[in-house]
Amino acid sequence: MLDPAAPQLVLSSRTLYFSWLPADPGAVAALVPSGLRPRPDRQVFLNQYVVDDETQTSGFGAYDLTYLGVSLSGVDAPGGISPGGWWTHYVTSSERVLGYARTRGAPASPGHTTIEVSGGVLVAETELDGVPVIRARCRVGDTGHVISSGHHRYFTRRNGQLLSAVYPYVAEPVTPFEIEWVEFLEPEHPTYALRPDNPLTIAWGFYSPRASFAHPGGLAVHPGDVALPHERVGAATGRRSAGSPAE
Repeated sequence: MLDPAAPQLVLSSRTLYFSWLPADPGAVAALVPSGLRPRPDRQVFLNQYVVDDETQTSGFGAYDLTYLGVSLSGVDAPGGISPGGWWTHYVTSSERVLGYARTRGAPASPGHTTIEVSGGVLVAETELDGVPVIRARCRVGDTGHVISSGHHRYFTRRNGQLLSAVYPYVAEPVTPFEIEWVEFLEPEHPTYALRPDNPLTIAWGFYSPRASFAHPGGLAVHPGDVALPHERVGAATGRRSAGSPAE
């Protein structure tokens, strides 16, 4: 298993990353710990990416990954441009990445992500247990001379604490770029709570055939309650049913 305290570098991944307004804002807010605040518009983000060759990573090897989550208020990444994000789902094809992510508090599960581009049309699909759960279709062009760079900040929870880390990135986005639709294919799956509204409202996004980023070595402890809203309700109900006074 990789040392979870060691930083890791990923070069030239094929990355589709975008954000939307959800169909059920209340369900989205219920997925965020009490110690963090979702944005007022309950914006949801999705990153689907593929690393084709082991030479593109410092230790992960070749793999694919999808993460999905909720954008936050008051905890922006350095520079104040990108909002912090709470990961609700984290799906990877690699056992090595799975173990690394879980040790760092990510809600990681085994699964598979594909990105196929043909005739200017991109289709990205995420599978869990062999069943497709998310599919996106986009119109994409070519990379030019524009470089996008900065930082993202993501939150997890582990051992009763909220943790965060800052991830630097450099990407070469394509132009033009248009998201045509996003499907959440399994209404009974937990990911369905994050499905987009109809009509689809995209907040931002890009596709890059060459996106590089780093997993930082350290995790910072963030003050705040790690419990999700339904966990707090369940705990309070349990105390009262045992005869304890309500808090």
